[in-house]
Amino acid sequence: MNTDIDQAGEPADAGSEATDTPVALPLTGFTIGVTAARRADEFAALLERRGAAVVHAPTIRILPLVDDTELERVTEEIIASPPQIMVATTGIGFRGWIEAADGWGRAEAVLGALSQSRLIARGPKAKGAIRAAGLREEWSPESESSSEVLDHLLAEGVEGVRIAVQLHGATSEWEPLPDFCTVLRAAGAEVVPIPVYRWNMHPDVARIDKMIASVLRGDLDAITFTSAPAAASILTRAKELGKLQQFVHALRTTVPVMCVGSVTASPLEALQIPTLYPRRFRLGALARLITDELPRRSHVLRVAGHDTAIRGQAVVVDSELKELSSTGLMLLKLLARNPGRVVSRQEMLAVLPGDSSDTHAVEVAVARLRAALGDSKMVQTVVKRGYRLAVDLEFDGEDE
Repeated sequence: MNTDIDQAGEPADAGSEATDTPVALPLTGFTIGVTAARRADEFAALLERRGAAVVHAPTIRILPLVDDTELERVTEEIIASPPQIMVATTGIGFRGWIEAADGWGRAEAVLGALSQSRLIARGPKAKGAIRAAGLREEWSPESESSSEVLDHLLAEGVEGVRIAVQLHGATSEWEPLPDFCTVLRAAGAEVVPIPVYRWNMHPDVARIDKMIASVLRGDLDAITFTSAPAAASILTRAKELGKLQQFVHALRTTVPVMCVGSVTASPLEALQIPTLYPRRFRLGALARLITDELPRRSHVLRVAGHDTAIRGQAVVVDSELKELSSTGLMLLKLLARNPGRVVSRQEMLAVLPGDSSDTHAVEVAVARLRAALGDSKMVQTVVKRGYRLAVDLEFDGEDE
């Protein structure tokens, strides 16, 4: 089921009985964050068909182009003085621009102006949109990379050249295309930015905040981005919350970041956040990458003779998904942080809800965790000291 972020990660209460569900799909047990505003349901369905649980928190809201006065102003500027070069970066953006111009009764004038320009398409979708409008691109990179487009322009020289660049959205300190324009200006070009499908932060910031919190807690097995503005927006919100440093650290070390392509990844890579993206910048290709990559990265512990994979919001034991309460999962993650180390009752109390002095609550929670895992031997009691995960390995050194 595709759930909103505020509904995710809250399985049955600690008192509920465990239910074992056979694992048949490659992403069963994995929880994946989706930040997309467009086609989110389609993307979520691709992941859910592979067994994943999806939490959705759109980070941007697209503004209607026909109501965009800034785009209309730039459109009139393009009509009055056609650029020597026009760079189309996305198919949806170029098509949306022409459709908006048609709504203003200016589509033919725009197309007439662009017919006088040299057209460069960043990728096949932009190329298709150009051709659908009855125009023809001069050049398009094989890599679908903005950096390759930039290198191509700089190699031929742009000093004194008037270049129109279709942007992805509103400017942000983490968006890649404003930098694209800055480099062209530094090389002497006159740049006319075209702000198609402008965006702002999604008004439901509570959901964005919960997505950020899920990343910080390690509740997600991956977070996905399908546009650079979506990535820039969540970074902006983390900064507003005073949590940017922690958020970036979590994305660097704990929660894998999967993007639809290199442009989408740019705001994140600018902060040295490692990203993965498919060779073909498509939702289906991204879903396949996630399906291949997450199981490969999954760390399996051998616990009391059972293969155990602890994930963001689930645990899989011997290929069976175990339904743990949120409290049980927190305790299991604590025990697995240093497999085999003894965890004191006081440490466990610190992560339990309620009275922080009731050690009996720890005993009850551990008993329920053992029942949910299906084998009480997986969590061992160390008399007068606490509990440990019964990992099947030689545990070196003194328990702490």
